[in-house]
Amino acid sequence: MLLARINEKKAELEDLRQLRDLSANMAAQVQKLEERLSTLSNGAEAVATVLSNWHTVLQAINMASVRIPKPKSLEGGDATEISPDTLLPQSLVRIPVEQEQLQPEPAADQEKEA
Repeated sequence: MLLARINEKKAELEDLRQLRDLSANMAAQVQKLEERLSTLSNGAEAVATVLSNWHTVLQAINMASVRIPKPKSLEGGDATEISPDTLLPQSLVRIPVEQEQLQPEPAADQEKEA
């Protein structure tokens, strides 16, 4: 009777060890899942930012297309000399307002060498 109880407790102990190992494995998988979801969340925020800017981009393209200057040859009524490139909207160019200093100052380089 005592031997049966000991064997029962040993089996219970083995089951608890397996449960501990499986729980640790599951905790590691949940941690990996959390890291992947964090990456996915950051990616979704970046996509949302890009999509929110499209309205502004489309407005700028529309403004450039609406205000296309008419070539002088169209105003005179002679449309035979106009190429298809003449009727395209003006090119949009983005000019940075603030520029970061990309190259280090020469004085800083000389101090490092000395």
